[in-house]
Amino acid sequence: MDRTASGNSCQGVSDVLGRVGDKWTIQVVVALRHAPQRFNAIKRHVSGISQQMLTRTLKALERDGMVERTVHPHTPPRVEYALTPLGHSLAYSVKQLAKWATAHQKIIEDNRLQYDARANYE
Repeated sequence: MDRTASGNSCQGVSDVLGRVGDKWTIQVVVALRHAPQRFNAIKRHVSGISQQMLTRTLKALERDGMVERTVHPHTPPRVEYALTPLGHSLAYSVKQLAKWATAHQKIIEDNRLQYDARANYE
């Protein structure tokens, strides 16, 4: 494989990891993991997100194929967002990561305290 192809591959992986590792992406995926939601319901679930950031995040997830936007023909139109199969696979991975974080939270806290105590003596 030539260096250009390898570089493009790394850039692509970085782009994907940037998207799925974003704190807003993770929280939106968690909000949608059980059922489709309307915009304001997602906003209530994702603490601290602005309307503009939620709009950007949903559009990016839709562009990446992780979220599907459905407009229901009502007056006024009702819009719902739902995870696609790709989005559900991300939700599963996020759930596994959350389980890992929960299982190791105490160890990590202890390690931080030990590190900070050592750093204060240096």
